[in-house]
Amino acid sequence: MSEALNVADIFGEDVFNDTVMQERLPKKVYKDLKRTIEEGKELDLATADVIAHEMKEWAIEKGATHYTHWFQPLTGVTAEKHDSFISAPLESGKVLMSFSGKELIKGEPDASSFPSGGLRATFEARGYTAWDCTSPAFVRHDAAGATLCIPTAFCSYTGEALDQKTPLLRSMEAINEQALRLIRLFGNTTSLKVTPSVGPEQEYFLVDAKKFQERKDLIYTGRTLFGAMPPKGQELDDHYFGTIRQRIAGFMKDVNMELWKVGVTAKTQHNEVAPAQHELAPIYAKANVAVDHNHLVMQTLKRVACQHGMKCLLHEKPFAGVNGSGKHNNWSLITDDGKNLLEPGKTPHENIQFLLVLTCILKAVDEHADLLRESAADPGNDHRLGANEAPPAIISVFLGEQLEDVIEQLVVTGEATHSIKGGKLETGVRTLPDLAKDATDRNRTSPFAFTGNKFEFRMVGSRDSVAGPNVVINTIVAEAFKEACDVLESSDDFDMAVHDLIKKYAYEHQRIIFNGNGYSDEWVEEAGRRGLPNIRSMVEAIPALTTEKTIKMFEEFKVFTRAELESRAEIKFENYSKAINIEARTMIDMASKQIIPAVIKYTKTLADTVISVKEAGADASVQADLLSEVSSLLTRTKKALEALIVVTDQASSMEEGADQARFYHSDAVPAMEALRAPVDELEMIVDKEAWPMPSYGDLIFEV
Repeated sequence: MSEALNVADIFGEDVFNDTVMQERLPKKVYKDLKRTIEEGKELDLATADVIAHEMKEWAIEKGATHYTHWFQPLTGVTAEKHDSFISAPLESGKVLMSFSGKELIKGEPDASSFPSGGLRATFEARGYTAWDCTSPAFVRHDAAGATLCIPTAFCSYTGEALDQKTPLLRSMEAINEQALRLIRLFGNTTSLKVTPSVGPEQEYFLVDAKKFQERKDLIYTGRTLFGAMPPKGQELDDHYFGTIRQRIAGFMKDVNMELWKVGVTAKTQHNEVAPAQHELAPIYAKANVAVDHNHLVMQTLKRVACQHGMKCLLHEKPFAGVNGSGKHNNWSLITDDGKNLLEPGKTPHENIQFLLVLTCILKAVDEHADLLRESAADPGNDHRLGANEAPPAIISVFLGEQLEDVIEQLVVTGEATHSIKGGKLETGVRTLPDLAKDATDRNRTSPFAFTGNKFEFRMVGSRDSVAGPNVVINTIVAEAFKEACDVLESSDDFDMAVHDLIKKYAYEHQRIIFNGNGYSDEWVEEAGRRGLPNIRSMVEAIPALTTEKTIKMFEEFKVFTRAELESRAEIKFENYSKAINIEARTMIDMASKQIIPAVIKYTKTLADTVISVKEAGADASVQADLLSEVSSLLTRTKKALEALIVVTDQASSMEEGADQARFYHSDAVPAMEALRAPVDELEMIVDKEAWPMPSYGDLIFEV
């Protein structure tokens, strides 16, 4: 029998956390580092040398031979360059293990091959990584051994942000400054810092590794480009929260162990709606730490899946016909002394500070709905958003009955006098207790939903970093707070001014509130009448990054410069084009080399059968009809393949940029769909033994 696991004993054992720092650092050095973490004070090199030495000694005790500045370039994944701790050999031939404060604080990876959107010329190679001391270093154990990973920001030689983290840290400073202004107006003089708290829920699929290797589309693109639905999908909802299969349970156990060791608070795990789909959710953390942890979650899911003979799919829509995967970004604002600015209390109509925060957020989301939608734009999300499974492509805010009623009172009468109470939920079974009932139900169809004491942004794609969405949320809310504070700080009668402002924001931005079914066609029509943007694709969303309104806001709060925004737009257009080009060429390769040859071989078998049956004097009409149907679909497939080749060649010959991305979207994507249609029909007819790749049924039901 295996020894019982004590999670408390292993949690954070590979993290250079506060406990380790207190134990290992001299008191003055520890205090200086804490001041840097909490107040942003600059760390001098002498102090950094001491920290680096102790961090190195601790890491070597954990088995580490190398260190890396672990950063998040604009590739969508993390990057790292490993350096060993060894120094130049001594005369004796031995080496010393060294790690300086300069090496801790700053690294110089080659920046030339990372996306820069024109910020850097190819020949301008220098880039800098800078230690983010607010996110703890950790030791990662894998096939390479043990490596000390130091979370860092990444910028160019001229100071532009080339990563996801730098703008996130800037946005956190912006919202901290404006949130402190706001709570000071309400008499809070004790809180010294306000930090965005984030909890990203991670959805993913698991498939058998051997079957994965037989699908070129999964290998090259992360999703199936062909595939007919099996007789059973998710119709019975029997997979959702169902008993976890033993193979998956073993995988989840090892994932939790790996994550707990590096300080990730993996909390919840369950089966999701689609077969082979699952979810992992952590406890909340500071936004930048939550982003780092989510990258660790994604990397760990992939690594551990391989160890269990499986592959983890993080694509937003790996299988047509069943639910795709998202990443629900739960966001709130917490003071350093534990106050949640999104906590409504038992009587939210009397909680004036909360009502101002709430209406400021309504204003922010309404005024920047296009930008918030863009923050979740991804080629994979184009297949997911707006489908009958995920948030619609239209941004709206769900508040629930209680808060919607309070807002309605403010809009109609100018004053909120009561709040709907929760009451009791009677089960009707004497042996079961009656339950305290929340005042508000949840709405799983809303893209931006208030869920008790936080907002849940449900649009984010499953493989995307949550840095981008949180940069946007932090900054648009900081702007709304600033504008409110500018008004209130200059008013003669604060109570009257705050009352008028809450009423004004509620009235002007009530159109963004929607508590109904976000999946319905009626909502699309209603949103159109309200004037809410319906941005259906990534290429339609990207221009929101470079509107004058967006540039003005981001520059005011020093989150992005105009050049940084324009570069990001360029990178996103290029990434879209590259993603669709890879998918199109993979389809061409599969259709040309696998599917059409397999179907031709099958038609020969059918033709031989027709001849044999006829020669035997029997009725061969069924075989002949089947041969005719397969041949007709094969002809459609060949024509669609030829059309896709022409369109893809035309698209790839265009100059990179917005026009090319739009062409891929308008011409290549429909051509891909036109090729898929007859192939999927063929899969339903052709003998399974003759089909050249595992089916959907093989992939999602045989894990």
